[in-house]
Amino acid sequence: MIFDIIRKKFVVLTPEEWVRQHAIHFLISEKKYPAAHINVEKQLQLNDTVKRYDIVVFNKDGTIKIIVECKAPSIKTNQQTFDQIARYNLVLKSETLMVSNGLEHFFCKMDFANKKYLFLKDLPSYQ
Repeated sequence: MIFDIIRKKFVVLTPEEWVRQHAIHFLISEKKYPAAHINVEKQLQLNDTVKRYDIVVFNKDGTIKIIVECKAPSIKTNQQTFDQIARYNLVLKSETLMVSNGLEHFFCKMDFANKKYLFLKDLPSYQ
């Protein structure tokens, strides 16, 4: 019983979790997003399935500014990774996407009118 209580208070540091923690640190320390605007690993309903996003950063008005998809460093970022975050964005409607495996980081701005994303050199800082 006590072990079950303790286990619920700690996060297992898997390779993907390592990337997620570094992404959160990057968002707060480097890009100056308030920690209160960051939400981690929550469920979303996508068609008839329940999915979990890694990180979402909210704007002041509660709309979604950034979705972050984290992969373990051993996982290559590829079209499948971008398709995954794009599917999540059908529901979340974020203006910016970030994909990272801890070694490679990609940033995109959504072009909703033309149904595509435009790659950015860097993630915009908090304003």
